[in-house]
Amino acid sequence: MPRIDTPLILTPREYELAVKGILDGAGLDLVEFRSEHLEKVAGVDGCYVIDVTVRFSALGANFLVLVECKHERRKVERQDVQILNDKVRSTGAQKGMLFSVSGFQDGAIDYADVHGIALVHLANDSTSWFTKSAGPPAPPPPWANIPEYIGWWCHGNSMSVMSSEIGEYTRKALGVGDEL
Repeated sequence: MPRIDTPLILTPREYELAVKGILDGAGLDLVEFRSEHLEKVAGVDGCYVIDVTVRFSALGANFLVLVECKHERRKVERQDVQILNDKVRSTGAQKGMLFSVSGFQDGAIDYADVHGIALVHLANDSTSWFTKSAGPPAPPPPWANIPEYIGWWCHGNSMSVMSSEIGEYTRKALGVGDEL
């Protein structure tokens, strides 16, 4: 597993737009893909302002993904994932994703796995560059073209990298496989 312990220095708005950028990069191959920042979405029990919404078409159906961004020092707790799951059900969305800069508690991961909520740990580019050298880690060379921010999608006991440049894993986190 990657070591993700360098805190990100972002405002909440910059953080939400970085998440939107990752999702926009992954949506390039999707039909009628669009994302919105701070969209109001009506639910059966009220209206919610969602950090990022993603809409696309696949297999002749329209999909809505609700994305919440947690910009807190503490790891995301189970109740945060439960609240997102409630919003998904209330709005009729097909998927929920929760991004965090601090990671996730075990209870949050277990609940998300059972209920199909994608969890993503947003990190800086250095977490995706690994070397076998001795001493301090070397930064990526300029030719490596690594995006500034990446997401580590937590699924079970493994993690996959997501970025504005790498779409395959992001499409899977959105709930869309190879059928496109």
